[in-house]
Amino acid sequence: MSDRTFHLNAFLLGVGHHEAAWRHPRTDARRLLQLAHYQELARIAERGKLDSVFFADTLATGPRVERNAFGVFEPLTLLAALAGVTEHVGLIATVSTGYNEPFNLARTFASIDHISGGRAGWNIVTSAGLDEAANFGLDAVPPHAGRYERAEEFVRVATALWDSWEPDAVVLDAEAGRFADPDKVHRVDHRGARFAVRGPLNSPRSPQGRPLLVQAGSSEDGKEFAARHAEAVFTAQRTLAEGVAFYRDLKSRLAAHGRDENDLKVLPGLVPFIAPTEAEARALEQEFTDLISPDYALRQLSAVLGVDLSEHPLDAPLPPLPDEAAVEGAKSRFTLIKELADSERLTVRQLIGKLGGGRGHRTFAGTPEQVADELQTWFEAGAADGFNIMPPYLPGGLDDFVDQVVPILQRRGLFRTDYTATTLRGHYGLAPVGSRHDLVSA
Repeated sequence: MSDRTFHLNAFLLGVGHHEAAWRHPRTDARRLLQLAHYQELARIAERGKLDSVFFADTLATGPRVERNAFGVFEPLTLLAALAGVTEHVGLIATVSTGYNEPFNLARTFASIDHISGGRAGWNIVTSAGLDEAANFGLDAVPPHAGRYERAEEFVRVATALWDSWEPDAVVLDAEAGRFADPDKVHRVDHRGARFAVRGPLNSPRSPQGRPLLVQAGSSEDGKEFAARHAEAVFTAQRTLAEGVAFYRDLKSRLAAHGRDENDLKVLPGLVPFIAPTEAEARALEQEFTDLISPDYALRQLSAVLGVDLSEHPLDAPLPPLPDEAAVEGAKSRFTLIKELADSERLTVRQLIGKLGGGRGHRTFAGTPEQVADELQTWFEAGAADGFNIMPPYLPGGLDDFVDQVVPILQRRGLFRTDYTATTLRGHYGLAPVGSRHDLVSA
């Protein structure tokens, strides 16, 4: 039995993370457009006592809509709908700092946190897609460094807005006719390089004070940003050695920002194919691989690598690629894919097969015991504080993980048997967030 326990987030994407999930007989693609589908997934996660569920987002249709069957709902709207059918599980959504404004985002997340009773989380992204940029009047993706500079100021403004109401600002004194104490509601008066925001927020302080702050970039800029702000990091590490190195690197950066190692949780992604035997699990994975549409996969790969592969032979290796420094898109994912192709000497066909399950996240096929063993190995080796579980097909893949893997982890003392906290921050073992005005008055 371990005296440490880890955290589990369910990353939910359409009818599954595998890009061919919607074509497989284990799924029903019509459920992509049904709220009941996502409500069922959230309840399954809550049944398994998972810390949270997470919905990613992009601000464009994506490559070749003919083949695209991923998420179709704006995620914050979806979180509000899920809050009403769950009581405990955390609710995390991606919102871009690139194409939003701090005031609107702060207000919406404060509302979600109120509606859910303190279960909201924000996955902070900077939006690296050309298709996204085109939807906001741009001819190119903004430079990588500039995107992070905007994100830095964006987060500073959002946190100031969440702090603009002190926790006891609302007095509700009906007899005296006082709704709030104006001395405890503060203007922000921010004027920076990219934003000018007066404040205060027109929403009282929410149960958590602010949402859990999540980040997923693994470039140098991304890791520094995470070390300053993030409380959970979703990351794609394919080997145990890479996972340990990333974990140590990120944790070592926290002290420079006045933070403790326990202030940030690292959750590598895992795409689990689960079956009674390893052979059956591998056969199931191959079924999905066989359904990949090469033209769609090549379009996705081209977008990430910044190289047009539409006419490149499938059974040849990748063409020469630039160094990461020359990339303005998603730098860490570019490097992960380049190193995967080089280290395993993969053809393009083999590469798109490996990426089909999780776009670079680690895929694992095995029995429930083997999946549990793999998670325990990474956790005890110092590569993770928990895991970002990415079911390849839904809802069955999440059902299998919750009903077959979670009980093994619970018997081993690695995961909770019931919720002990009421907020998402509490699930992640993080202390409540105080207001900056509390610190001043103290």
